[in-house]
Amino acid sequence: MSTDASAAPAASPGQRALVIIAAACVLALLYFGREVLVPIVLALFLSLLLAPWVRLYRRLGMGHGSSVFVAVLVLVVLGGGLATVIGSQMVSVARSLPQYEATIHAKVQTLRTFTLGQLEAMQGEFGKVIASSGGTTEPGASAAGRESERSSEEVATHASTRGTSAPMAVLTRVLSTAWVPVETAGIVLVVLVFVLLEHESLRDRFIRLAGGTDLRATTAAINDAGERLSRFFLSTFSVNFGVGIAIGAGLWLLGVPNAPLWGALTAVLRFVPYVGVWLVAGLAALFAAAVVPGWSVLVMTLALYIVVEVIVSQLVEPFLYGHSTGLSPLAVVVAAIFWSWLWGPVGLVMSTPLTLCLVVAGRHVQALGLLNVLLGDAPALTMPQRLYQRALSGDASEIVSEARTFLKRRPFAAYCDNVLLPALQLAGIDLRRGTIGTEQQATVRETIVAVIGALGSERRRHPRWRRRTSVLDEMSIGRRLRQQREDVSGRWQGPLAVAPGSIVLCIGMGSVVDDLATELLTRILRDLHVDARHLAVEDLAAFDAEPHPEATPDAVAMLYIVSAQPSDEQQDMAALAARLRERMPGVHFAALALPEPLTQGDGIVTAEASVDEVLHSFESAALHTISRIPEAAAAA
Repeated sequence: MSTDASAAPAASPGQRALVIIAAACVLALLYFGREVLVPIVLALFLSLLLAPWVRLYRRLGMGHGSSVFVAVLVLVVLGGGLATVIGSQMVSVARSLPQYEATIHAKVQTLRTFTLGQLEAMQGEFGKVIASSGGTTEPGASAAGRESERSSEEVATHASTRGTSAPMAVLTRVLSTAWVPVETAGIVLVVLVFVLLEHESLRDRFIRLAGGTDLRATTAAINDAGERLSRFFLSTFSVNFGVGIAIGAGLWLLGVPNAPLWGALTAVLRFVPYVGVWLVAGLAALFAAAVVPGWSVLVMTLALYIVVEVIVSQLVEPFLYGHSTGLSPLAVVVAAIFWSWLWGPVGLVMSTPLTLCLVVAGRHVQALGLLNVLLGDAPALTMPQRLYQRALSGDASEIVSEARTFLKRRPFAAYCDNVLLPALQLAGIDLRRGTIGTEQQATVRETIVAVIGALGSERRRHPRWRRRTSVLDEMSIGRRLRQQREDVSGRWQGPLAVAPGSIVLCIGMGSVVDDLATELLTRILRDLHVDARHLAVEDLAAFDAEPHPEATPDAVAMLYIVSAQPSDEQQDMAALAARLRERMPGVHFAALALPEPLTQGDGIVTAEASVDEVLHSFESAALHTISRIPEAAAAA
């Protein structure tokens, strides 16, 4: 996999001005054309909701026209029933409010006692002055109230007389109020019917207009958008309908009046991301506190909403359509604000599917890729890129936090293969280009040392005795990490009097990257309870010159020759393997030839005659060691 991406050419000032003008024109069209666009968009989204049902009816043997008619009829019945329930329940609430006046007054007095009453008591004499001044105003207030009541009765009597004398005026006001939503609903239904009837034809026309010669990419984009949105609508509609039923039934069992109203409002406002359900929960709790004596119903109402929402969001929704719709949480909030500003409450409800359409378009249309980066939930940077970026900033703690999350699912060897080594290759590319300075090199070096030291399972028994290093120390990362082990266990990183065939030697080819790769392999094997030791070729020469009297003969079972640049070092690896095999003829030799960036193929060729196994990843090396060392197999 290539880790180098060519930089996109910078846009000219004329191109940027053209993009700004085009964006302004689109915004103006969306805002000033909302009276036409909103019904059409609503019809298109409802067609995505009904399209699976139309296909189901057709598979059952119904014709295309009758399938569309049945699907639309069911939608009209459900929508009309929901509107009827909400309207009738709101009228019932308005009529029954005078019955709850005593309860509301008692609750207000109780709240005043625990708030303003306590504050007045603490204020002492000043509170008495406030109370007395407030008391002197009560008669006037009562008189004003009685005058207001008489005026209200006169107005009501006049209105009743006028209402009985002019029923057409009342009917006209009602019809004028209901005409706009009825007109919008009629337009939506008409457009919806024709969209469903011409569904296949409209898709072909759109592919012809947008696809040009690349029919494959356009078809993939349309299918992706259609499947995502259909799944989103069906799942969301089903979940919200079920939540509304559960809330309505729960409130009815708790004794909250007009429970169907709150269930219906919950089902509708749950389409509003994040805040819709809690807005209804707050209103329902306040209503329960106002009309039911005591405070227990308020608490139980909030508990009901919390329990239902947690179960649905954490169990039901992930099971139906995954943990995410493909949008980042911030994008959902910003989209809700943006579309509600453009199209009002309808835009607020449609904000998530509209934004999801933009993200899907950004995935398949190169010119709109910015939308996928800004609004999608996929990481903007890969894990190696994030590690390298944070290493440049010296943020070791964040790297360690992400690494520990990774290590909960995969072993440390996989982290080295998939994250750490590619990040170091990115650093090597910048180093060869000369785009990373000396100070940044030191920052990266110190950060990587801190990260690997924090992730390793080895613990320094005598931290005060370890060798101190500075930021300006030019020792390679691998040797720095190896030095930490030598500070604890001595030059040979452990005792030399060991059981025969229990030591695995890891020897690098000598470059900075080779040293680090060798140290990583050593730490991976030691995590498997293998007595792995990181040595250099000169260490073996020194040991041969002065053999240690306590050294166990035939203590070495395996020997790894590690190279992070096998294409340049394959001949040297073969020569080193042949030389070491003469010195240790009974040892199993393996070559770890790690993949390089910007090259095709991996591994070495000329060294295969000198080694017993050629491996290309830390994970494969760990598995190979497990298969040959019984202690490692038991630990794994």
